[in-house]
Amino acid sequence: MAAKRDYYEVLGVDKNATEEEIKKAYRKLAKKYHPDANPNNKEEAEAKFKEVNEAYENLSDPQKRKMYDQFGANGPQGFGQGGFGGQGGYYSYNGSGFDGFSDFGDLGDIFSSFFGGGFGGRNSSARRNGPSKGADLNVRMEITFEQAFMGVEKEIVITRDEECTVCHGTGAKPGTSPIKCPTCHGTGQVTQVQNTILGQMQTTRTCSACHGTGEIINEPCENCRGKGTVRKQPKIKVKIPAGIDDNQTVVLRGEGEPGKKGGPKGDLYITVKVKNHSVFTRKGNNVLCDIPITMTQAALGAELEIPMVDGSKEKYKIPEGTQTGTKFTIRNKGFKSINSNSIGEFIFTVVVQTPKRLSREQRDLLVQLAKTMNEQPPVKKRGLFG
Repeated sequence: MAAKRDYYEVLGVDKNATEEEIKKAYRKLAKKYHPDANPNNKEEAEAKFKEVNEAYENLSDPQKRKMYDQFGANGPQGFGQGGFGGQGGYYSYNGSGFDGFSDFGDLGDIFSSFFGGGFGGRNSSARRNGPSKGADLNVRMEITFEQAFMGVEKEIVITRDEECTVCHGTGAKPGTSPIKCPTCHGTGQVTQVQNTILGQMQTTRTCSACHGTGEIINEPCENCRGKGTVRKQPKIKVKIPAGIDDNQTVVLRGEGEPGKKGGPKGDLYITVKVKNHSVFTRKGNNVLCDIPITMTQAALGAELEIPMVDGSKEKYKIPEGTQTGTKFTIRNKGFKSINSNSIGEFIFTVVVQTPKRLSREQRDLLVQLAKTMNEQPPVKKRGLFG
């Protein structure tokens, strides 16, 4: 068997080359030796293409590269006669390129294949390289008690990826296009067959050449650096419905991260935080508050002006002899229900205020009142020893 060429030599890079330098060299050579780009010299191109794929397959993986640097292309004794890309694995050609598989597959994939599909079975959790929905976004918004009561439209700023306007989401430099990954033929997956003491086993894993995308971008877009998206902070208008409660969520469909491979955008989830109010509180859909009244109002009865959450005032007549702590209800002046047409109540509790300081005239009047009610008026004392 002919000795393998040094992988660094195949890619034309130094042994101390960085991951980015190795990837750049691979892209250049993959484009140069792709079988479709060499129709007049297909056999030689296929051989070169196979060699380049094998070199990149091993040098792009940190663990495989470390093993290669230590033991060389034939691998350590006991890891199989094929070593790195030898007889322990195989290459298959389908007319547009080779599948390159190393002898050191992911152990998690091996066990997953064994217990999930048996010998030679496909991994049931293999990644599907098709359209996928974009990620959802979650943000919080703070509103006032009044805004929760009446509803409000607010504008928020979010951070998300948006399609690059230069390459229109392809990730490739204008005038160029991504090419089908020569390693996985656009599937985003590679399949490995290994001979073990238990028999022949087949595993499927994410392609390391394209990282599961199924495409290789040889000339990345300068604006998005090949991602196809750029990070932006757009302004989004959000309509908060009347009656929303603290920690409830509003969903805006299609305002999340962009989808992949033509998939739909994700959604934007906005969780609302309602500020506490100095006067009003909420219980279910009811509005609660305390209304202070005077002694004379409580005794004689009075027509009060009750402040509402929306800024208006409602007239309400309380009867004479009202005691402190008495509750009164104004119907249909509470919060609207988001899920139905029902409306809560406005419930206020009267609190009778006792004056702390009285004029001489006021005190005399109260003393006379107490006498008519057969009450003993308090005796004013000058002091304990006075």
